[in-house]
Amino acid sequence: MLADGDLFKVLLDNLYDGVYAIDTDRRIVFWNRAAERLTGYSADEVIGKPCREQVLMHVDDRGNNLCDIRMCPASKAMSAHQSAEEELYLHHKDGYRIPVISRITPLRGADGAVIGAIEVFSDNSSALRARQTIDELRKLALLDPLTHLGNRRYADTIMRARFDELQRYGWPFGVMFIDLDHFKEINDRHGHDAGDQVLKMVATTLSHSVRYLDTITRWGGEEFVAIIGNIYKAELLQTIAEKCRRLVEQSSLESGTDTIRVSVSIGASLALPGDTPETLLKRADQLLYQSKETGRNRVSVMLEDSPHPETIPGR
Repeated sequence: MLADGDLFKVLLDNLYDGVYAIDTDRRIVFWNRAAERLTGYSADEVIGKPCREQVLMHVDDRGNNLCDIRMCPASKAMSAHQSAEEELYLHHKDGYRIPVISRITPLRGADGAVIGAIEVFSDNSSALRARQTIDELRKLALLDPLTHLGNRRYADTIMRARFDELQRYGWPFGVMFIDLDHFKEINDRHGHDAGDQVLKMVATTLSHSVRYLDTITRWGGEEFVAIIGNIYKAELLQTIAEKCRRLVEQSSLESGTDTIRVSVSIGASLALPGDTPETLLKRADQLLYQSKETGRNRVSVMLEDSPHPETIPGR
């Protein structure tokens, strides 16, 4: 028969949600199997380490670092002596960002004093839907084999379907052209295998940065095209593009003793009256070029009330 402590560990290890516990110094003291599955880090790799040190590295959807003690959800829960819930993005071992819902509860000792916190987190992306989409794309030869995104042919199919909806029902949409900055330098310095890992990292981060009705595709090389559905205002398209840029900027990948960080430049545009897939993509590509020319790690978007595109620099 299992002792109480062993029984609780077995129970926690069989939960679907990730569970970990920290002490008051924010050092990880427990890490269940679902936490291993969701983050890619084994318990042996993280037990005894502060969660802020190259493990979870939480950020919000604006790319703000939440591991600063003033912003850390666990620190705030422990200080306030009350449970809290946050939507945030954690860092996967493979470098990309995962949206999670995190629920933090302070842990108290026998005397009632806070001795740490326990955090339960669950995947906030539509993982099952994504796996089903991958299976369908594979069957139809519309899958990019490296990133598991739809390929250029799939992007063209979705784009034409959105134009048909725009003409039939007036449903608006937009497009983002996304290109990795200085990707050749990554290949030259770290090798093509690392370059492939970076592409997969960025692809997954982008997929987790958009809404369920949006589509991220690999256009070719280090270029991606996002088709953003049901969007009426260029300002909202700008907000989504900025979110993608920030979360890629906050992603990283370990390669030997180096940490590879990347950024993307983005050109974004709504579909306008009289557009075709070709004219819309050409305009988004021109806006992307503007982001590159003005310093990279930027978003350029044509706002409705301005004759000139607006470019937003990264930090």
